[in-house]
Amino acid sequence: MTSTPQAIRKQIAAGKLDPIYLIVGDDDVEMSRLAADLSSVVEDELRAFNLDRLYAGEKSGSPHAIVQAARTLPMMGDRRVVVVLRAEKILKPKRGGKPEDDGGETPADVDVLEAYVRSPEPLTTLVFVAADVDRVRRLYKALHKQATIVECWGLKGSRDAKGVDLRQVARQAEALVKGAVADAGQQIDAEAVRLIAARAGTDIATLRGDVERLLLYAAGKPRIAVEDVQAVVTAETSQDDWAVTNAIQNGNTGKALRELGLALDGGGVPYMILGQLAWFVRERLVQADPRRVRPAIEALFRTDLELKSSGGDPRILLERLVVDLCRRS
Repeated sequence: MTSTPQAIRKQIAAGKLDPIYLIVGDDDVEMSRLAADLSSVVEDELRAFNLDRLYAGEKSGSPHAIVQAARTLPMMGDRRVVVVLRAEKILKPKRGGKPEDDGGETPADVDVLEAYVRSPEPLTTLVFVAADVDRVRRLYKALHKQATIVECWGLKGSRDAKGVDLRQVARQAEALVKGAVADAGQQIDAEAVRLIAARAGTDIATLRGDVERLLLYAAGKPRIAVEDVQAVVTAETSQDDWAVTNAIQNGNTGKALRELGLALDGGGVPYMILGQLAWFVRERLVQADPRRVRPAIEALFRTDLELKSSGGDPRILLERLVVDLCRRS
């Protein structure tokens, strides 16, 4: 059965959840929100007992571990929720690779999960969150019959963007930009809205990233102008490995964010960039203003922990850190 995020939230409000959900798409933000909303049915004081967040591809997120968690009865509550993140590692594994390339799963391992899908535990809600699925595999076919499927393809509206009405996409993107800016208590010029929407095209991740970057850059301004958008999202090129730290040292937030985006888009590894920022704090900031080193180090540690625990999009986490360091510099 297919459904929508709005319909699922009505189910949550009514306290009537289905045994299995598959949330699939490219809108990571909406997918994460929906998974969190489903998790919210477990009372806060019982989450340690009745809520599991597993990562497919890891040993603790193997098909056997997923089934074991789902078959465990809830303690002191009515329902157990098991959320499987990065589920595409099981639902769309690499073709032609070795079993260990897909987290170690063999066909027999996946059979265990397929058997559970066909006969789920009624007191458990199992939630798969996947970027994509292989629709010809038996496991997906079983999910298609037994699970409630929610597709979150952002601006595209479907998995395949071919034939999409670009004017409708632009209107939807512009509405999202205006809504996010209004939620931040700010206003934005119409030309600025069109520019940021046009840059995203049908890519919801680009749109959300650009909007969050823009709001960070223009924080405190009552009205966002097209110049603010150009300062944050205009595409440029850079070959300077230390361009981000140099911009931070100069207190140029817009340039630092642009250079960070270029570094990541060019294949930069988040942990390497974090290491460069740590060097900046230890070597440069300590000389410029020692009083600001301690809170900067705390921000570094917080970002490092969130990166290691998959606490958010690495790009967004690093952007927040860069904005913080620019202010402290």
